[in-house]
Amino acid sequence: MFLELAAKRYSCRAYESRAVEKEKIDRLCKAAQLAPTGCNKQAPRLFVIQSPEALAKIRSCTPCHFNAPVMLLVCYDSGDLWHRSYDGWDTGYTDAASAVVHILLAAADEGLGTCWVGCFDPQKVKAQFNLPSNLVPAALIPVGYPAQGPSPMHGDRLPLTETVTYL
Repeated sequence: MFLELAAKRYSCRAYESRAVEKEKIDRLCKAAQLAPTGCNKQAPRLFVIQSPEALAKIRSCTPCHFNAPVMLLVCYDSGDLWHRSYDGWDTGYTDAASAVVHILLAAADEGLGTCWVGCFDPQKVKAQFNLPSNLVPAALIPVGYPAQGPSPMHGDRLPLTETVTYL
């Protein structure tokens, strides 16, 4: 059941050093591809960071890598977005967030740990990976098998009566 999957997923901050199978990473990428985007523009772009050299580069851009064996860099193509006609707002971060949520839940379903990382230097990421100017780094996702010991940090949730208003 979906709510059981959502309840078991947590932000993992410690990983085993073992590799993640390519088939599992491919399914996470497929989950991201299936995420909804503004007017189906499909702006998110993923980079699977797993070689020792690439991991060293991304780890220089964030303190929140948790030594995961894989990092996913989620970007969006700023030249391929839907813009709201009323004020020009675009769907870049919304589209990226949709892909991230799909990845996080797919990873939990695969028995993998993840953490949504926003604490990184986007300009350094662009420089380290020589990203074109139209790609905007939006999120990092460490991926791996959770290490024994760390516990979920999200704990109790506010009651729905404090977070939902019916009008």
